[in-house]
Amino acid sequence: MTSPLTPDELVERARGLADAAEREGGRRILGIAGPPGAGKSTLAAHLTAALGPRAALVPMDGHHLADAVLRAHGSLGRKGAPDTFDAHGYAALLHRLRTPHPGETVYAPAFDREVEQPVAGSLPVSPGTPLIVTEGNYLLLDEEPWPMLRPLLDEVWWVELPDAERVRRLIARHERFGKPPGEARGFVLRSDEANARRVAPGRQLADLVVEFEPGPAPAP
Repeated sequence: MTSPLTPDELVERARGLADAAEREGGRRILGIAGPPGAGKSTLAAHLTAALGPRAALVPMDGHHLADAVLRAHGSLGRKGAPDTFDAHGYAALLHRLRTPHPGETVYAPAFDREVEQPVAGSLPVSPGTPLIVTEGNYLLLDEEPWPMLRPLLDEVWWVELPDAERVRRLIARHERFGKPPGEARGFVLRSDEANARRVAPGRQLADLVVEFEPGPAPAP
């Protein structure tokens, strides 16, 4: 369904997942999906900040393959495409996060945008955290091996933004992290937008559609 919910109401829905985890034991995982530049990371950060120690953010981007691997595969120019991620490693992490063990902290990988590389063991998740928020383009992608993710997620929300604004933000992001304007625009139109078209059917599989309005580009 399309969400008329305010940011505060979205927080309350996420809080309900944390409450359920604490009542029933175990842990809940909320996925935030959508095309590149739609605002997934912004929403995920908002939810986890609002819930404090009751939620941990573990993005899919930590499972980017390193540039050296992509270069060896000839896929560095398509960085961000589905096959440039370790999907099975990501699924294994979600399996592990679903079943916390007393006293065991899980250290998840992050993605450093300054160097555009994954960084192992960067995100500690304590065993008492009832809600994991994870976000990424391919949580609802209906292409192997990505469908294995959906059973690991208790809810998946789809985030969307008008395409013109989404593209503008993507170009600005690439420029902010070092690409010249022409190169940034070319990469977005060639790679990011191809990925956006690829994931679009996933919108129909989401539990909730969150529509963002155009406005100032958020911080990454």
